[in-house]
Amino acid sequence: MLTVGDKFPQFQVKATVSNDLDNAFIDINQDTYKGKWKVVFFYPKDFTFVCPTEIAAFGKLNSEFSDRDAQVLGGSVDSEFVHMAWRQNKEELKDLPFPLIADTNRRLSTALGILDEEEGVTKRATFIVDPDNIIRFAMVTDMNVGRNVDEVLRVLDALQTDELCPCNWKQGEETLNAA
Repeated sequence: MLTVGDKFPQFQVKATVSNDLDNAFIDINQDTYKGKWKVVFFYPKDFTFVCPTEIAAFGKLNSEFSDRDAQVLGGSVDSEFVHMAWRQNKEELKDLPFPLIADTNRRLSTALGILDEEEGVTKRATFIVDPDNIIRFAMVTDMNVGRNVDEVLRVLDALQTDELCPCNWKQGEETLNAA
């Protein structure tokens, strides 16, 4: 699995951004959000149980990520059409404010090292990628355990200080002085 310090791989994927078939899909690649921080999270598959709780949580905090010049991208190996159907049928996903990427050819998840080969789905992985496309945070949880979106936001805040941040540090608190 790629980890902190590694370059996020180049990619080209379809993404679902709307429930309206006329403008539901866009193409996204490594340059689409050039110069921005990216919070890229993967989940095993659509129409499941843990996944929508996480996606909805990222949706609720999307403006917080945007305020930090970070673009949230969710994704799985499901197609853009399956993403759209799920958004249309799951109340908490209907107004999702960020793209759901469709890694149908599994190239991105394979390059990241997060493809569960036995199940054929992505692992529950989160990456924070800086504006230079360097991975600054990487986390994978068990398929049955949802991630903590508040913690992802806290880590983004800490990374953006470019300072030493102690355990449980929160935005606005003092950072550490190494001198």
